[in-house]
Amino acid sequence: MDTSIRRRPVRRLLAAATAAAAFAAASLVIVAITAPPAAQAADESISVNFSVAGGSPTYRASGWIYGMTENASGPADNFYREVKFRYMRAGGAQLDSPGGWVSGRYDRRWNATRAQLLRTRSLGGEFILLPHDLWGADGYPISRFPGDNGDWSDYDAFLTRLINDVRAAGVPVQWDIWNEPNLGLFWNRPQSQYFELWRRTYPRIRAAFPSHLIVGPSLAGVPSTGGWWVQYLDFVKSTNTIPDIFSWHALPSDPVANVATANSTLDSRGIPHPRPYQINEYGSSSEQNPGDGSWYIARLERAGADGLRANWASGGNLHNDLGNLLVHNSAGVHQPKGEWWVYRFYGSQTGTIASVTPSAAYDAFATKDSGVAKVLVGGGGTTGNIAVNLQRLDTTSGLVQNNRVRVVAERIPYNGGAAVSGGPVVIQDSVVNLSSNGTTVNLPHSNADDAFTITLLPPGNTTPPPTSPTVAPPTTTPPPNPTGCAASVSLNSWTGGFVATVRVTAGSAPLNGWRVTVALPSGASVTNTWGASASGSTGTVQFANASWNGSVAAGQSTEFGFQGSGSGAGMTPTCAPA
Repeated sequence: MDTSIRRRPVRRLLAAATAAAAFAAASLVIVAITAPPAAQAADESISVNFSVAGGSPTYRASGWIYGMTENASGPADNFYREVKFRYMRAGGAQLDSPGGWVSGRYDRRWNATRAQLLRTRSLGGEFILLPHDLWGADGYPISRFPGDNGDWSDYDAFLTRLINDVRAAGVPVQWDIWNEPNLGLFWNRPQSQYFELWRRTYPRIRAAFPSHLIVGPSLAGVPSTGGWWVQYLDFVKSTNTIPDIFSWHALPSDPVANVATANSTLDSRGIPHPRPYQINEYGSSSEQNPGDGSWYIARLERAGADGLRANWASGGNLHNDLGNLLVHNSAGVHQPKGEWWVYRFYGSQTGTIASVTPSAAYDAFATKDSGVAKVLVGGGGTTGNIAVNLQRLDTTSGLVQNNRVRVVAERIPYNGGAAVSGGPVVIQDSVVNLSSNGTTVNLPHSNADDAFTITLLPPGNTTPPPTSPTVAPPTTTPPPNPTGCAASVSLNSWTGGFVATVRVTAGSAPLNGWRVTVALPSGASVTNTWGASASGSTGTVQFANASWNGSVAAGQSTEFGFQGSGSGAGMTPTCAPA
């Protein structure tokens, strides 16, 4: 299968800039680079073979860096759940400038990190912790780094505080020990000093949290057969400090090529890598549009690597807008941009993954399920007609009737980066006759930043496809009781389990402690709790506030969460002051 891809010229221009200007959580300074126009009228074709099926979708590309408000109250849950949110990576960057441990302002960054961690877990996601941001190395020219002049005492104290805070939070994290240590913006010291930091930090995390995963090196660049990458590999092997997950940044790059190089360099050294690689920043600022976003999703899926979309915002917007997938007005009401609709379609793809043969500039992610098949098409490198050859539709289930199938093709507009509140635009909705168990869908690609989706349905199905342009309203806080407190619950459920997020709202008087009682459905049990302590695990369970969230001002809210087995449907929590 041909996996070579030609990318838009701006990627090659940006490659050199990336090594000097890539940022972890956000770019403090964005280098202005004028992108050359996309090539014109380069008609291409891709094919989808539904007879060749892979595993089930895991939504490995649905991760983001920051993008959640400082207190973790926004954006609303539906914006996360509808895109099958999987990962968040954060550590309080840019809160106070200077901020963090070295500036005596650790608490604000940790409080934001803890709130975002707890909400990420309540949404069913994994949290990747960034200690360098909590230290204060977020691009601000700080005065000291760990190990300066051979003195590690201050860093040891910082690590002790951070380990204790993570333990008190009561939920697991992935430890991304230090971001972009090959870039002076985040590690303005010799490589040898970073290696010593890694050697010291690794065993402390292992001892404190044997089950937590360690991530590294989160390189500002991609794997290579020489230079910094292989020096790191040789060091972690020689010191027996190999991370659980190897990570790097594609700003820009091709995940398929990156993974091939990573495999060759690790395998030649006998370094095991049983878990997926983590490309925990992908997509340069010029690539954050529906066309390029769809291409990265397809390439991450093809490479078998997990991805977290880069965040190029700064200041307050860093901690908002779901990493630039949303826009908000002065009242804080969010609207989706075009690329959010890309991830929403991606999140709706269920069943099994079908085989795709890409073209030079385009790739796709395709799935089939009972009564539906879906294809997400992206490129961003050219314009012209995209011919999508759909093959072996006879191997789908409940889709083809009398040799016919309904084809719904939609365009996801970039709209210049503004809101796309109306959702994707239908460009074809017709019932077609198949030829040799297949058909070709032609997508007129006139704007290189747009993406396309194809939904196949039974010919008699007249309901709109699942990506019809509707956005659930933001979750609202229930009005407070005149006295006491109120509690509401939201669920993220799957077969055999659920995560519940419970919001506690004070009435007309402040709370100095609270108790929430939940009657679990028959067969359900609590398996994990954060932000509260539970009195039991089955039947009627009472949750008591943690030490840090018991005080709630009048009319204000706090949250806790718990994970359970079985079904959580129908739970109605009640609240009372402690």
